[in-house]
Amino acid sequence: MSTELFPEIEGGHATKPVVEPPEPPPARYETVDRTQIELRPCDLEELLPPGHAARLVWRFAEGLDLTAFYATIKARAGQPGRPPTDPRVLVALWLYATIDGVGSAREVARLSESHDAYRWLRGGVPLNHHMLSDFRVDQEAALDDLLTQSIASLRHQGIVTLARVAQDGTRVRASAGVGSFRREGTLREHLREAQRLVERTKRQDEGAVTRTAAAQARAAVDRLARVEAALEELPAVAAAKARTASKRKGGTVKEPRVSTTDPEARRMKMADGGYRPAYNVQIATDQASDVIVGIDVTNVGSDQPALLPMVDQLERRVGRPATLLVDGGFVEHDAIDEVTARGIRLLAPVPRQRGSTEPMPPQPTDSPAVRAWRERMQTAEAKQEYRLRGAIAERINADFRTHRTLGRVVVRSLAKVRACALWVALAHNMTRAMELIPHQMT
Repeated sequence: MSTELFPEIEGGHATKPVVEPPEPPPARYETVDRTQIELRPCDLEELLPPGHAARLVWRFAEGLDLTAFYATIKARAGQPGRPPTDPRVLVALWLYATIDGVGSAREVARLSESHDAYRWLRGGVPLNHHMLSDFRVDQEAALDDLLTQSIASLRHQGIVTLARVAQDGTRVRASAGVGSFRREGTLREHLREAQRLVERTKRQDEGAVTRTAAAQARAAVDRLARVEAALEELPAVAAAKARTASKRKGGTVKEPRVSTTDPEARRMKMADGGYRPAYNVQIATDQASDVIVGIDVTNVGSDQPALLPMVDQLERRVGRPATLLVDGGFVEHDAIDEVTARGIRLLAPVPRQRGSTEPMPPQPTDSPAVRAWRERMQTAEAKQEYRLRGAIAERINADFRTHRTLGRVVVRSLAKVRACALWVALAHNMTRAMELIPHQMT
């Protein structure tokens, strides 16, 4: 047999052809497609379990009288205009954010899109960070009334007793840098520069108005306003420096300087010994209930001038305390006389003699109230009672700075910082109400 005709036969034997195995088909799997549009049904009411903190905050907000907030709304039934967001929603969002330690309006707006608790409180209403920011600081009088409402409710139920009230001040970092403080000559130069900048932006705006040009114009006007405000603050700073120098008997008066970032902020000695722009937040706490019964903000580093204004606020807001506990920074003889005349028992440490651990003895110039205070603070009962102050005031101060957005304020001016402090006090009283009368919050 010829192998040329049948090449597959070799040596007289037939061979099988080699067949390659077929390749397996390609694997099938699901991969990402981030361009697709999802329509996901969502029931906001099912987002949070019963008893969630956001539900309790809303329950608290529902019980508040917000007449003052609703009175500012311009949109009215039967009239044209887009209705604004319900103030009760904004109140609830800021209360929850303060408890959560969130102090930025931008962050609250972001969480209202992504966090279930904030989304539930928002309830689908229109919202942006400008609205949140303005609402937070533009309602100081109404916020003050809300704080009074919270105290009065707890007072009515016998929770706030005013048997002992502790007052203390804490310095919070201002939204300004140390390098932003300028003397009068430099401020005058900045004023002329800011005026030229405003005029230049006005000429630019005469043509086509763009968003960039409008933003530049607003920034120029804002800078000019801050420099003018800084110049207006100079006399007050100069007077304060003169008073301090007179108390030091011959001390030199340094040329005053004011911040161009936050003209109402003052350089104060902080807890770490350094000097930074800050505000002095005064807090009065009821010892029996741990409820904030008074709060104020000053730009004076010393606590001495803050005692009588706080007593006035307490009498206006909730009543006269039986005993007032303050530290040595509040001790001033005229204030002791006034507090005693109002029937308030003052507990404060007696200053020590220079170079000694012993308290200063009575002086011939002491009034009867000051003499009685010195004698009172030598008794074991007063000393034991005064020890309660630290457990009340110092703890509240630390909590506000560390957990409740007062570590460093992000707003500028006394009025706005005071509004932020009111939010913190109101949120604190709300949490106390949740703990003390939980059946009313569910």
